[in-house]
Amino acid sequence: MRMVEKLMERARAAQQVLEGYSQEQVDALARAIGKFVYDNAEDLARRAVEETGMGVYEDKAAKCRGKSKNIWYSLKGKRSVGVIEEDSKTGILKVAKPKGVVAAITPVTNPVVTPMCNAMFAFKGRNAIVIAPHPKAKKVNWYLVEQFRAIVQGLGAPADIIQTVEEPSVEFSSELMKAADTVIATGGAGMVKAAYSSGKPAMGVGPGNVQVILDRGIDQEAAVEKVIAGRIFDNGIICSGEQSVIVPREAYQDIMGLFVKNGVYYTEDPQELAAFREAIFPGGGAISREVVGQGVQTVARLAGVAVPEGTRMILLGVSDSGEKEVLCREKMCPVMAALPYDSFEDAVAIAKENLLMEGAGHTVSLHSEDMGHIRYAGEMLPVSRLIVNQPSSTNAGGSLQNGFSPTTTLGCGSWGNNSISENLTYTHLINISQIGLPRKDTENITDEEIWAESNTPQQATGHQTCSAAELRGI
Repeated sequence: MRMVEKLMERARAAQQVLEGYSQEQVDALARAIGKFVYDNAEDLARRAVEETGMGVYEDKAAKCRGKSKNIWYSLKGKRSVGVIEEDSKTGILKVAKPKGVVAAITPVTNPVVTPMCNAMFAFKGRNAIVIAPHPKAKKVNWYLVEQFRAIVQGLGAPADIIQTVEEPSVEFSSELMKAADTVIATGGAGMVKAAYSSGKPAMGVGPGNVQVILDRGIDQEAAVEKVIAGRIFDNGIICSGEQSVIVPREAYQDIMGLFVKNGVYYTEDPQELAAFREAIFPGGGAISREVVGQGVQTVARLAGVAVPEGTRMILLGVSDSGEKEVLCREKMCPVMAALPYDSFEDAVAIAKENLLMEGAGHTVSLHSEDMGHIRYAGEMLPVSRLIVNQPSSTNAGGSLQNGFSPTTTLGCGSWGNNSISENLTYTHLINISQIGLPRKDTENITDEEIWAESNTPQQATGHQTCSAAELRGI
């Protein structure tokens, strides 16, 4: 495809210039495009909603502001040029090198912050980037990239360190991935699989299906408010959004009452459950495109169920989990499933069963004050991140409230057929050359010392109770 060849020629020429930049110069580029999104959040959010027909304008504006500032704050002051680490004990010096040209496949659900995020990481590592957007977000993507090009050019950098196309297609994305030096694929399973089949190093994401466990001994009302806030954000299209809430059996009705008190429509009526199953997963198959990113009233109308005006979320009380209940899958709209549990171990087992059906490797949200339970869940669940006492949709991708790297690409490890099991950041877009100096601390070590048995680390046992302040320090 000649178009890809031309883009790559320009990208490689521009990247050669960028490779000679200092730390201060690349940081200025990353900061400038993040600041543009921060300063123009409302306009960009409006453009995204108008073109895609998905999500909530206010939430998209908040996402533009939140992601841009959090990502820049995480990049600020980090070394990515020249010697970035020296270890006097091992004699190892690490030198950062760019990977070259990054192909970034970006989704319709995040048409502004994902290109911004990928570009900030690429520039931080002195890479050029070519963005392949979803066709249903091509206008906002083109506008955004044109603004970025003008910004970097104004800072003296070649505009071609970032490029895109006006008319994206599956064929273009496929050819671009084969031509680039490394690939970031944020989108559907088919596109991620294509990225890993491109013959180039690729980083993709797996499907989300965030399970939420409410432990005993917590502030139930506070937890419920956080769960609702997470599930309804941007009409539920974020992969880290809450999907099923698993609650103690003896407190089930009380907790459902708290959801209702906070504007949630709860039902366990068999006919209504069947109607929502068919509306969201017609015939028990793939999720209906008609519900993705749509509001409560639209989803309810498609199901033929009347819900009160002003309803914030729909909560469906189900009795089965895993493959036996399609509503335990990822629902990209403000709808959740609710399930009771007996012991905490049962709660973790339910969450695991749902994840192994869909969403393995992604995220579980736990509301708990019990460090024993937190550690147990972290050890037992097949996830890359366990987020504690926070809304998952807005915080699992990194925030000022936790230590996860701020990003829009959340790796799911081998569970989700991904090459990374952490949040994507700039370190994934640099190569590291190691300089090995002679070690002096091993000159006189004997074979007996090498083969001496070491003490086995003691595993933490028992359940502890921690205060909220202590948990924030985890």
